Amino acid sequence: MNGPEQTTEPTRRRRRGPAVLLFALAGAAAGLGGFTFFFAQGASYLKDDPKICMNCHIMRSHFDDWNRASHKAVAVCNDCHTPPGFLGHWTVKGINGFNHGKAFTTGDFHEPIRIRPLNKRVLLDNCRRCHEPVIERMRTNSRGEEADCSRCHRNAGH
Repeated sequence: MNGPEQTTEPTRRRRRGPAVLLFALAGAAAGLGGFTFFFAQGASYLKDDPKICMNCHIMRSHFDDWNRASHKAVAVCNDCHTPPGFLGHWTVKGINGFNHGKAFTTGDFHEPIRIRPLNKRVLLDNCRRCHEPVIERMRTNSRGEEADCSRCHRNAGH
């Protein structure tokens, strides 16, 4: 008779089956993720060098435009496209890294690229923060809505 502390060999195997499968799937995901991170030069995205953005061919024209623009003297990509502060910077960078990696891997992206609502909010907040003395009186449009700098300055920065 099997008591509460005794189990038969087939019962033990059945209990280990899901755990082994889970660990195998986790290992495969980690291996694939590590390979993709290495192949896509993932560590380079931890830096603030604008040349890194050119790892993706679709960003070449944006880099070239930035390289000729006046913002080159005062800002790199992350100054405009990530929020200030450690947590905000790395959170947005992580979200964008995931989204960009997914788009690059699957080929599922719009050309020309479009800014997402989160990224537009970050960009406009950074525009306002840097240009506050100049835009103080232009914070709202004629309808009392918060002004959208990118409506007139679509290509500012790059």
